[in-house]
Amino acid sequence: MKFNFFQPSLRIGSVCELTPPKLETLELKNLLLDADSTLKRYRAEMPEPDICEWLEQMKTHRIGLCLVSNGKGFRIRRFAENIALPVIPAALKPLPRGCNEAVRLMNFDKKTTAMVGDQVFADVLAGKWAGLFTILVEPVHPEEEHWFTRIKRPFEKIVLR
Repeated sequence: MKFNFFQPSLRIGSVCELTPPKLETLELKNLLLDADSTLKRYRAEMPEPDICEWLEQMKTHRIGLCLVSNGKGFRIRRFAENIALPVIPAALKPLPRGCNEAVRLMNFDKKTTAMVGDQVFADVLAGKWAGLFTILVEPVHPEEEHWFTRIKRPFEKIVLR
């Protein structure tokens, strides 16, 4: 049984693989980014140095960036401030609301925008339902995730086969 709707447009190991030339090849100019387990460890307030360097490279090359996170309130807003990015918190992914709000807020063109995240049943579905290119990354330290995220991981493997 094939679950095409759950298939991301692209699968990569880390956001660091999204170089400006690769984005240009994919005709992408904007990225909506999940935070937890995509850019950082769940409880971290800052990403690792390689992710910080990647974010600076994206900003230098004028790649549009916006966080779209299911994280709520102060925790996710503080993270967004620490990395100087706009954020749509409590995005309610997999609903497309957060992605659509970010596209409107940032004045992005959906044709050149991707949703980037670590979860099929949140990030990929939200991006697909919003009509965006979707990029699935390997989760950063999945052992630190909430139990409800860890429970979904085996089902993600099934639909990604």
